[in-house]
Amino acid sequence: MSVEKFNLFAFTGKMKILHLSWMAFFITFVVWFNHAPLLQAMAKSIGLTPSEIKTLLILNVALTIPARVIIGMVTDQFGPKKVYSALLAICSIPCFMFATADDFGQAAIARFLLGFIGAGFVIGIRMVSEWFPANELGTAEGIYGGWGNFGSAAAAFCLPVVALWFGGDDGWRYAIGLTGALSLGFAFIYYFNVSDTPKGSTYFKPKHVGAMEVTSKGDFWFLLIMKIPMYAALALLAWKLSPAGVKMFSESTTVIFYVVLVVLYFYEASQVWKVNKSVFTTEVPEMHRYAFKQVAVLNILYFATFGSELAVVSMLPLFFAETFQLDPVKAGMVASAYAFMNLMSRPGGGWISDRCGRKPTLLILTAGLAIGYALMGMVSSEWPLWLAVVAAMACSFFVQGGEGAVFAVVPLIKRRMTGQIAGMTGAYGNVGAVVYLTVLSFVDYSTFFYVIAGTAVVGFVALLAMEEPKGHIVEVRDDGSVELINVSR
Repeated sequence: MSVEKFNLFAFTGKMKILHLSWMAFFITFVVWFNHAPLLQAMAKSIGLTPSEIKTLLILNVALTIPARVIIGMVTDQFGPKKVYSALLAICSIPCFMFATADDFGQAAIARFLLGFIGAGFVIGIRMVSEWFPANELGTAEGIYGGWGNFGSAAAAFCLPVVALWFGGDDGWRYAIGLTGALSLGFAFIYYFNVSDTPKGSTYFKPKHVGAMEVTSKGDFWFLLIMKIPMYAALALLAWKLSPAGVKMFSESTTVIFYVVLVVLYFYEASQVWKVNKSVFTTEVPEMHRYAFKQVAVLNILYFATFGSELAVVSMLPLFFAETFQLDPVKAGMVASAYAFMNLMSRPGGGWISDRCGRKPTLLILTAGLAIGYALMGMVSSEWPLWLAVVAAMACSFFVQGGEGAVFAVVPLIKRRMTGQIAGMTGAYGNVGAVVYLTVLSFVDYSTFFYVIAGTAVVGFVALLAMEEPKGHIVEVRDDGSVELINVSR
């Protein structure tokens, strides 16, 4: 663990790792959301219908749910340096495919594959946790998440300008292709400028590959239960693509998809059994145990925080346009205030967590999140526009601050499994987005905000069961010696 001073303006040692990691995350989000600000130009260029545009938006998040789990496991096994570099390089390929697409089918396949780059976030969580001590970890993870997450807003502001600069009907293609080139180039920059751990430190890998380890019988069943919502969210996406939704899938294809999801769930359950069957015959020593309820609580909280952020960012421009009779450009600018809060709110949530405690910070921010969304549910055309914007920004602070506080805890549960834990928690954020956007398709805006507030209350109640991280994580080196990793502030 690096002991140098935390200096945000430095670019050496651990600070170099932090800056290069948030830049990598920033680029993944630019690529992941590079289509959003250019949809109108694309639709005109290759003849997309409104239904096909909605389908592309769904496909963009579909693969990210399983991808975050898979990437988390791969990161723990092979290290964040190799995995982040490979992800940036490999995902430039579907980005170029999307830029050269001539019809909906080609665009749909490329967009589906690009959902994988949304898993990049979990890689940096493990990288940052290797370089920063517990008393700085929340701040560092918050900066990584907040500044990297801003890539989606940067794409919204910059890519239309780039497309106009190139000009012509193909301007959008050059803009999207440029993001692919950026991803490919930074893959090499990242690989040759970072290391998985500070010099002399050990990179701990999971004992087993294929499923998350648990340390008690009860946690075995708890893990299987917590896997179900991820498969249910994928089933929900299939339903939205079925004849009952945007009609991309036929009825028979949809049924096959459901069957495949059931088979995959039971296959994963068999892998969980294979990795953890020993807990039914041999008691895990106390010093090697961890409580899976810690992971479950963080999953629920990220469902409510990042899940709501993804959903609200998608609908907020339309909400302001319809509620206050604004033109699309002005509505987009007003709604961008919500996303801009990421630059300070997420690092702020991590910073407060470092100083005031993990659980107290999460309790306060989750309560604020519930109140904030309840307030958003009250916004109407009778409100002054400025007051509605203030309400959205205040709500955004608690949402993104909560995200920072969640990932101030994730690396403090079990070091060798940080990637897997981050992957599962991150996947729950996408599950939340799918659920909330599905709810929005059935209810009005006010009810939508109240539903999010209600899930935040559920998260607050679940949070009462979480334990404040303290003491040490015990990990065993390859030579059999024991290392104690401090997790107290």
